[in-house]
Amino acid sequence: MAPVIKLENVSVVRSGKHLLNGVDWEVDEGERWVIVGANGAGKTTLMQVIGATMYPSSGTTTILGQTLGQVDVFDLRTRIGHSSTSIADRIPRTERVEDVVLSAAYAVMGRWREQYDEEDHQRAKQIMGELRITHLGDRTFGTLSEGERKRVLIARALMTDPELLLLDEPAAGLDLGGREDLISSLNVLAESEEAPVLVLVSHHVEEIPQGFTHVLMLRSGSVVASGKIEQTLTTANLQTTFGMRLDLTIADGRYSARRAAHGHRAQ
Repeated sequence: MAPVIKLENVSVVRSGKHLLNGVDWEVDEGERWVIVGANGAGKTTLMQVIGATMYPSSGTTTILGQTLGQVDVFDLRTRIGHSSTSIADRIPRTERVEDVVLSAAYAVMGRWREQYDEEDHQRAKQIMGELRITHLGDRTFGTLSEGERKRVLIARALMTDPELLLLDEPAAGLDLGGREDLISSLNVLAESEEAPVLVLVSHHVEEIPQGFTHVLMLRSGSVVASGKIEQTLTTANLQTTFGMRLDLTIADGRYSARRAAHGHRAQ
């Protein structure tokens, strides 16, 4: 089976600066990936490349069997779900939550005169139930908490039954309760056999949901490490990724990192 994502020596150069530098990366069906790195590591640029919204300066990028530069990206983008703050900013604050999810079927922001059949309505309700936001259906988007909005955005991204789902810092800006509610929803999604391939970006290992299988670690546009999460997300790799001495711990399937105490030798 062909990889869902395959990057071969991919670089992105803007104003003489490498935003990505010689990235090799392969994602297969059924995998759930988290991309970890500090600000400026290249995470957002990489998400734009695999979301078919940015062409690399060099190298080969193949997404869902289609090679960028040799395919109609508008058709390719219909197969990719995307949840990000930029999408939230475009949704009318007066829009009913159920319509926010439903209108993804027509790729519109704000329901107008589109016609939806019963199958569309049932799919929207099913997804909202799986993400535990059914009770928000008649609320308006502008009245939601930040955590509730994040879950609605993920439901919207799933509405079109994408083959690849990109989650760009879904826990950013959430308080502790909102973060844990979101991570719980992502746990369920990651463990579902019917879920698409997932790629999640985060600055913080504490935000990695259980059920994610692989990690890609970036620093200054280059790959520090890539592979199965239990083998790759190590103290040594994390220290290299963030350029500081850190202690990494794991408890009940959740990761935590903190600066190593002065004089303590990190393992």
